Amino acid sequence: MGEPAPVTEPFGQPRSDPSISRAPWGSISREEIVEAAVTIVEAGGYEEMSIRSLAAEVGVAPMSLYRHIRDKDDLLDEVVDRLLAGAWRPMAGDDGWEAWVIEAAANLRQFLVTQPAALHAYLRHPVVSPAAVERMDAMMSVLRRAGLDEATARSAYGALHTYTIGFAALEASRAGSVPDSEDVSGLAHQLAAYTTAGQFMEGLRYLLEGIARRRDPSL
Repeated sequence: MGEPAPVTEPFGQPRSDPSISRAPWGSISREEIVEAAVTIVEAGGYEEMSIRSLAAEVGVAPMSLYRHIRDKDDLLDEVVDRLLAGAWRPMAGDDGWEAWVIEAAANLRQFLVTQPAALHAYLRHPVVSPAAVERMDAMMSVLRRAGLDEATARSAYGALHTYTIGFAALEASRAGSVPDSEDVSGLAHQLAAYTTAGQFMEGLRYLLEGIARRRDPSL
């Protein structure tokens, strides 16, 4: 007779060998789990990271992690928040609103394109983590000081935000793709150029031109 099928943990991971040394019960914290996940994601290991591999990294049984996190998405939300906190801030002064907004949008696009975990989070649900809210508040403040009333500032923020996320998603999905060599018209190459950093900046300038026309000089 064949061996019985292994009992599995959530996410379909085989239960680890009980003989493997584990950290004492209660010795792991949510902070340590998040820090370990941040290290893995920063090193480019998001795609391979599972609850089991993360548990092995911190030296506990997989079920021990569920005492501190709801699931993998709960963990990734906090990881993304910590990474975003160090990535979104522009170097430009907020007295020059266009330069500040351009850099803030470009920073978010770069963050989403280079961090698959972040793009996953932003496409899965509205991100309202502390760093994301801080970024939104800062951009709203800049837009209001530029001469937009509250409603127009919110609308402008929404346009900039959704444009940035959508562009990053398309750019990331096409990363590494090569236009068909049999496309004698060159159309595929032209369309591929629409998902470059340069095209992102071009589209952003169109948005800013429209926003500038809505400014009230008296504000």
